[in-house]
Amino acid sequence: MIRYFSEDIKFDFKCKSLNNKWLKFVSESEVRKIDDVNIIFCSDNYILDVNMKYLQHDYFTDIITFDYCEGNTLSGDLFISIDSVRDNADFYGTEFSDELNRVIVHGILHLIGYDDHSDSEQKLMRSKEDYYLSMRPVVCGIAR
Repeated sequence: MIRYFSEDIKFDFKCKSLNNKWLKFVSESEVRKIDDVNIIFCSDNYILDVNMKYLQHDYFTDIITFDYCEGNTLSGDLFISIDSVRDNADFYGTEFSDELNRVIVHGILHLIGYDDHSDSEQKLMRSKEDYYLSMRPVVCGIAR
């Protein structure tokens, strides 16, 4: 089950059922099953507090993923800064919704086991993000 929450901001994510269908496709394509995933939309300040409190990192980020997976079952919390997603969309010249979907699938890929510490890991992560983003309209039946 995928659940959506907001902390310290008002953000209404309208595409929950389509997003759930897409993320189920992503997980099943990677031979995983979604169990309990919470997507928490928040502000830059909120995610900074989480980053400092739990990871001892004193910097802003667009997403923090807490992995509670066991075996091939995906479980975790994805904290997503809507402020950073907006800033990134502006910086990269993309639509906010596209950047938000990229960050969401990035978190799911972390739960699946992909990392992004080295150059080669980053390249693979970006390739997976691009592939699954390209599949979103097909899976969800959305005209692009």
